[in-house]
Amino acid sequence: MTEWPLLSLVTFLPLVGAAVILTIRGEDALVARNARNVALLTSVVTFLVSLALWVHFNPETADFQFVEKAEWLPGLGVNYHMGVDGISVLFVLLSTFLTPLCILSSERAVTVRVKEYMIAFLVLETMMVGMFCALDLVPFYVFFEGVLIPMFIIIGVWGGPRRVYAAFKFFLYTLAGSVLMLLAMLAMYATATTTDIPTLMDFAFPKTMQTWLWLAFFASFAVKVPMWPVHTWLPDAHVEAPTAGSVILAGVLLKMGAYGFLRFSVPMFPDATDYFTPFVYTLSVVAVIYTSLVALAQEDMKKLIAYSSVAHMGFVTIGIFALTPQAVEGALFQMLSHGVVSGALFLCVGVVYERMHTREIAAYGGLVHRMPVYAFVFMVFMLGAVGLPGTSGFVGEFLVLLGVFRVNAWVAAFATTGVILGAVYMLYLYRRIIFGKLEKPALQGLLDLERREVLVFAPLLALVVWMGVSPASFLNVFHASVTALIEKNQVARTAAEVLVLAGP
Repeated sequence: MTEWPLLSLVTFLPLVGAAVILTIRGEDALVARNARNVALLTSVVTFLVSLALWVHFNPETADFQFVEKAEWLPGLGVNYHMGVDGISVLFVLLSTFLTPLCILSSERAVTVRVKEYMIAFLVLETMMVGMFCALDLVPFYVFFEGVLIPMFIIIGVWGGPRRVYAAFKFFLYTLAGSVLMLLAMLAMYATATTTDIPTLMDFAFPKTMQTWLWLAFFASFAVKVPMWPVHTWLPDAHVEAPTAGSVILAGVLLKMGAYGFLRFSVPMFPDATDYFTPFVYTLSVVAVIYTSLVALAQEDMKKLIAYSSVAHMGFVTIGIFALTPQAVEGALFQMLSHGVVSGALFLCVGVVYERMHTREIAAYGGLVHRMPVYAFVFMVFMLGAVGLPGTSGFVGEFLVLLGVFRVNAWVAAFATTGVILGAVYMLYLYRRIIFGKLEKPALQGLLDLERREVLVFAPLLALVVWMGVSPASFLNVFHASVTALIEKNQVARTAAEVLVLAGP
């Protein structure tokens, strides 16, 4: 085990890069180029440092590792407490992996205020990584809400024509739920007299209190996932966000809500989780079927992929609340897979948008004749989204359905329709854009992927295949923590049932 403060290094290294970019002066073109170079170098170094977390991580234990703890507000008992377990460590890596790819892909998409754009992305990376590492309520809340600010700026400044509307809708939806979560955290602190997350996971909150706490946290996490019917901010945010913003939004930010369920709702409020599981199943099944049908009707490529994200995250919430080892591990795997595949699909849309400046599906057709390499890359990610065996998408969906079937066959049956509908809308999208005759004059001069774009897609392609062919590399990391989570939940529920049977 390394003695270096790895988590602090990975969390705050991007801020060092942002501080360096702040000092850059000179002509606009020179400032833009230097800002890109510093941001790319910083994010690549951060990713390489974060790999040490995987190298030194011990998958045999469910305990938190790389723990760092220091007094922050000693009078209140609030600490700077960081650590990762099997549930969170790979999401740190996902955040650090996607960020340099986003920065590299933004070379042509962002040409104004490049310096500020790069600073926003590096600050966003710090907030994302810190959120997955925080083991105290106060730092967690700071990072969790801190993500809103740079993403709000990225959408509102560098987005599309309706960027201000989309940015405010994103901000207000997510902030409204988080206010309730803050009230719940204050109630937890008043009851347990601590803000330490591992301690709170072992604290037995009264059953009535659990119900209200669960609902307060649900209000925040459901918006972040996003679950139906509080998902309406997502299509607007995706359509108006720049390509790299959509990648981070789909790749990492949507996972924050599901991570919150696993870190707070399930372990801290086991009785309420058991009580509200049918409610979550209902919302998730509606999300899977309804948003898949809505995706079929879309004429904008980004909107279609955005609605598909809501459907895929419906699988995740079903898996989390099924609370079987296969379902929870499948949900975690699906979160990772969706982060890679949906991020890659938004990058695919960005490639043709940079060339044609339109996302309308009807504006394309027959691209395989002009862009065969692009057609191949798009095909792999499309098949990953569909869940073809051999790609990352298959493993997560299969494990979720297998785990849920053992608990509730009806929920599994309804969720399976989402797999079928997912194949329909993704294949429909691919056929309309890639195949057919190249008839539209505007498409005649399109060029295939350039070197920079190949460099962005290559690691994503490798990861989609690696996760599909060798899922054990990732499932082994989850296993001990998932097993401990489920066992702890079952013990707490059993103890509550014994108390009820014993009576007053």
